[in-house]
Amino acid sequence: MRCASRSDELVFFVNGRKVMERNVDPEGTLLTFLRKNLRLTGTKYACGRGGCGACTVMVSKHDPVSRKIRHFSVTACLVPICSLYGAAVTTVEGVGSIKTRLHPVQERIAKSHGTQCGFCTPGMVMSMYTLLRNHPQPSEEQLTEALGGNLCRCTGYRPILESGRTFCMESNSCQQKGTGKCCLDWGENDSSPLGKKNEICTKLFAKEEFQSLDPTQELIFPPELLRMAENPEKRTLTFYGERVTWISPGTLKDLLELKVKHPEAPLVVGNTSLGPAMKSQRQFHPVLLSPARISELSMVTKTSDGLTIGAGCSLAQTQDILAERIAELPEEKTQTYRALLKHLRSLAGQQIRNMASLGGHVISRHCCSDLNPVLAVSNATLNLISAEGTRQIPLNEHFLAGLASADLKPEEILESVHIPHSQKWEFVSAFRQAQCQQNALPHVNAGMRVLLKEGTDSIEDLSIAYGGVGAATISAHRSCQQLLGRRWNELMLDEACRLLLDEVSLPGSAPGGRVEFKRTLVVSFLFKFYLEVLQELKKLVKLFSVADSRHRSEVSDQFLSALEDFPVTIPQGVQTYQNVDPHQPLQDPVGRPIMHLSALKHATGEAMFCDDIPVVDKELFMALVTSSRAHAKIISIDVSKALELPEVVDVITAEDIPGTNGAEGDKLLAAEEVTCVGQIICAVVAETDVQAKRATEKIEITYKDLEPVIFTIKDAIKHNSFLCPEKKLEQGNVEEAFEKVDQTIEGEVHVGGQEHFYMETQRVLVIPKTEDKELDIYVSTQDPAHVQKTVSSTLNIPINRITCHVKRVGGGFGGKVGKPAVFGAIAAVGAIKTGHPIRLVLDREDDMLITGGRHPLFGKYKVGFTNNGRIKALDIECYINGGCTLDDSELVTEFLILKLENAYKIRNLRFRGRACMTNLPSNTAFRGFGFPQGALVTESCITAVAAKCGLPPEKIREKNMYKTVDKTIYKQAFNPETLIRCWNECLDKSSFHSRRMQVEEFNKKNYWKKKGIAIIPMKFSVGFAATSYHQAAALVHIYTDGSVLVTHGGNELGQGIHTKMLQVASRELKIPMSCIHISETSTATVPNTIATAASVGADVNGRAVQNACQILLKRLEPIIKKHPEGTWENWIEAAFEQRISLSATGYFRGYKAFMDWEKGVGDPFPYYVYGAACSEVEIDCLTGAHKKIRTDIIMDACCSLNPAIDIGQIEGSFIQGMGLYTTEELKYSPEGILYSRSPDEYKIPTITDVPEEFNVSLLPSSQTPLTIYSSKGLGESGMFLGSSVFFAIADAVATVRRERDIAEDFMVQSPATPERVRMACADRFTKMIPRDDPETFKPWSIPIA
Repeated sequence: MRCASRSDELVFFVNGRKVMERNVDPEGTLLTFLRKNLRLTGTKYACGRGGCGACTVMVSKHDPVSRKIRHFSVTACLVPICSLYGAAVTTVEGVGSIKTRLHPVQERIAKSHGTQCGFCTPGMVMSMYTLLRNHPQPSEEQLTEALGGNLCRCTGYRPILESGRTFCMESNSCQQKGTGKCCLDWGENDSSPLGKKNEICTKLFAKEEFQSLDPTQELIFPPELLRMAENPEKRTLTFYGERVTWISPGTLKDLLELKVKHPEAPLVVGNTSLGPAMKSQRQFHPVLLSPARISELSMVTKTSDGLTIGAGCSLAQTQDILAERIAELPEEKTQTYRALLKHLRSLAGQQIRNMASLGGHVISRHCCSDLNPVLAVSNATLNLISAEGTRQIPLNEHFLAGLASADLKPEEILESVHIPHSQKWEFVSAFRQAQCQQNALPHVNAGMRVLLKEGTDSIEDLSIAYGGVGAATISAHRSCQQLLGRRWNELMLDEACRLLLDEVSLPGSAPGGRVEFKRTLVVSFLFKFYLEVLQELKKLVKLFSVADSRHRSEVSDQFLSALEDFPVTIPQGVQTYQNVDPHQPLQDPVGRPIMHLSALKHATGEAMFCDDIPVVDKELFMALVTSSRAHAKIISIDVSKALELPEVVDVITAEDIPGTNGAEGDKLLAAEEVTCVGQIICAVVAETDVQAKRATEKIEITYKDLEPVIFTIKDAIKHNSFLCPEKKLEQGNVEEAFEKVDQTIEGEVHVGGQEHFYMETQRVLVIPKTEDKELDIYVSTQDPAHVQKTVSSTLNIPINRITCHVKRVGGGFGGKVGKPAVFGAIAAVGAIKTGHPIRLVLDREDDMLITGGRHPLFGKYKVGFTNNGRIKALDIECYINGGCTLDDSELVTEFLILKLENAYKIRNLRFRGRACMTNLPSNTAFRGFGFPQGALVTESCITAVAAKCGLPPEKIREKNMYKTVDKTIYKQAFNPETLIRCWNECLDKSSFHSRRMQVEEFNKKNYWKKKGIAIIPMKFSVGFAATSYHQAAALVHIYTDGSVLVTHGGNELGQGIHTKMLQVASRELKIPMSCIHISETSTATVPNTIATAASVGADVNGRAVQNACQILLKRLEPIIKKHPEGTWENWIEAAFEQRISLSATGYFRGYKAFMDWEKGVGDPFPYYVYGAACSEVEIDCLTGAHKKIRTDIIMDACCSLNPAIDIGQIEGSFIQGMGLYTTEELKYSPEGILYSRSPDEYKIPTITDVPEEFNVSLLPSSQTPLTIYSSKGLGESGMFLGSSVFFAIADAVATVRRERDIAEDFMVQSPATPERVRMACADRFTKMIPRDDPETFKPWSIPIA
């Protein structure tokens, strides 16, 4: 229980208001306090580990050293509430509101279309706002740095950066400003087929309308806090919690005495290391010491021999201190500081750098610490202090390994770190390689230092340390000693590589895996260092004697590019679309780039998501208990210890379900058997989320393991473990065609899975009503009707008693189609059993573990072709990893097979597909629904044919593309004219042919860096392959004041469906959008809806809204005819007087769609979306890193309902697709446990992954009579175009392999991670590493595709 001693008073400010708390829990975070205590829900909970930036707020503190106010961004989910004594917190609500005044940051991000689902927007706003508080006119580099720690899954980042750029100093983005011609005007020939210039528009928002930024209008730092800071409280503050005591001493002396009293207590500054460990590894410390108020720990001392930085300085402050020192000192003295600064720029995100302390980083000794290797090689010293006195210890390999003799004593603390200057003839460098360029933990990093004997190239001193290759930073002391006295040349390099690989040995089963890649990086980094030093020596050549310099090694020009790291750049680009007809009435919004309806509310944090709904009376919290075994029988479930805990109300098991427990083989709650790790077994209901989660750990489940346990597609094939029958399509005579071709190739393609990573995790609130068994369910879903039906069958009550409400969803991407019904049903059982409202909010780790994602795929192809590249026969067999239940796997297999041909007409085809049943969480719907995996097989096949024919891939693509009106493999007729237009337009706009030549030129001149370019066509079929799934309904009410309420069956997921529906209603009723409102999607107003998915949400619901409006207008016609001069309000009043119904249901029966799998024929899709994308990349052959240089996308949107929203969808899906094919990698243990369960381990694209130049164009003047106003659904199609980046990387790798005479490899693996790229670029370094026999060790992770 809470300690009897009385806590001190915690005093801080939030949004200018004073907060005084005496009963504060030291285990609580700022995020919890803001959301639960202050009801400020604009700050979002998304990952809980500081990795996504959704909970970013600004903290302002008085700096005792500089005596200035410091504003810095932090992730509220990691900030201990007790650490805020004397601080001022600003949340998104304190920046501006739609009720009072919008801040320019909020206005601009909204009007620049930088928000879609809006869940990440408050965090983005706060990162930008903090930047502007410190730099009212930031540089573009500062903008990128400020947003580096914020993730967005919807927008593709470009519009967010665009909004931030409007605050930047005039950028030099366009060199030809004076000429009136912009460097971004596209095309190889100016007579672009885009049509007349005045029809084409490149402006999605009007900058002129933005209010200007006035820094004098910001909230001031509270004077009371200023007074407190100037006369600091010296007494120790203590806060007692239920389990933890937080002690914050006011003086260094007190801190040291406390450390004697509590030697085991950790010091907490930023909580960036301890916080995540306490959350995921369940670490527990009864006493926490906070040194935040002790200014001695933030002191910086400059001496003649180096720099001493206080251990309490944040990494961001350390960055500034180093940058300042670099500017002051001669270059030769700052080598170490430059190396540290290089790593600090890419270490985590801005918020973490603002919070984490230098001392905490050093003392944590993480195996992949970015600073420790550099500090270790540069002979840094740690200044320790205790009540006994001070002492110094070296930051060396003994300290890093945690040897007691070289470590801090329990009562000591780290006061400061001394970093010596470098000297002449001394060279220091830092290297790191991570999954992506920014905000990612490194796979391997290194610090290297060499001191050469003056005037020579002989090694006098050498020091090398690596991170990521052991349990701690590893120093290669033995190797370095053996190289002393050697000359800096090729012979030394070879010897050094051999020695290092021997000393820095990594077992095959090493945690983190990627063993051969890591071994390669150990020597690749050394080679980079070797070249860097040679290059520096060249500058010092004047000091050499002539005789000596002749024997010195030199860097050849071809090798120079190996020295440069890829720069972080801010993307530029043009978005092109067709303007509306000049005769269209101004009031008609269709076709105009209208801002998302909720954009301003997203930006102010006033948009309510499911978990932002205020606490309901008597509400309880639910937490889930999941299986820890992949395939086992449940022997017993013991819940007694959980029920003994205070505040725990009940445990819900399968026995509590009054109706049906899911389907056969797909139970809501496992009762007898579990078939994957992460399967839900039971759920704890408690008064608080904290107690519910603690109780889940007390539930004891006994299992008996069952055989077989299947994880991989290979194992599933071996065990004949499938979820459904094979799906097959065939045309022509494949066997006969193979006999007549000039050449055949067989190949394999492996495509990894993908996590949805919607920013808002799965969440639901179930409120039981007092009578008639009625339930209100507020849920984050794409399919409320499915939730309603599942709850109905689970509780055994009629559907009409259950109402599901969806206001908005924080991203779905297919992951919220089926799964929310499971969580809704389990929560509903809890609500019925306890009689209380139940709130269930999944942590990111649980969400990723339980919900499954995109199906991993294994594809085999055999292709027959003529010598000039015409494909005559193609046979593709695909297997997808469906996981443990059917879910959508059969449909995904069908869509995969139907869409496999992509844009190509091949006379003899055979496609076969199977869904494998494995002991992994069931995979489900995901944007693109099989197409992004399947089409990668087809395109890989095309690339292989090109390589065999010695022709560029684009020639093979062109040769085999549909050319004339034709029929697909399933006999659906279509006209490929628009497809050809997109392809030609993309070739022209991207200046493809001239850039192909420039790429070849670059590759001739550079050995260690290579460029690649690729262009990919796309024929994407939209919709569900069944007519009944295309039906939609809407309900439109006109009220007597003339205002209109629209409800329809679509759900707002961020794709702007509500905005588009209002545009439709506005056009049909001929009234302004401001008169029309959409409140929510509810099963009580529009029943029996279909999931908002398959890109047709706006299509079908738009037709239903149109139908309802037309019915109403027809009723009003006689009145309007009689009073043509009247106003809308007059007409409505008259209609009411004349008893004309002002409410109408609109209905759309759906597009016809069917597929007969027996015959292999049908018209499964209403229409196609065509597109093409060209991407250019540059790869680093030594590390596997890549830089996206440029992407051009042409998409056929026909007549876009809203070009701003549609371009946003294209960009967002492209970046998501790019993630699938490059950085998003799911790792499973040999026991089937998902390792990658947070943004730390699973890397979705960040702001620095956007191509340097990113152009999107909607193809003008195309029509389709079928859809509403000739528009097309673009939600998913852009996903596959991300593969243009994959094939550009593959193009660069192929160049490397040709140049090095490596055999052609027809096994394609996606994603193209740095590991795969590096190992494919085989060279002397990959050849020299030791390779383990797979039979001799148990790997850390297994490939499931």
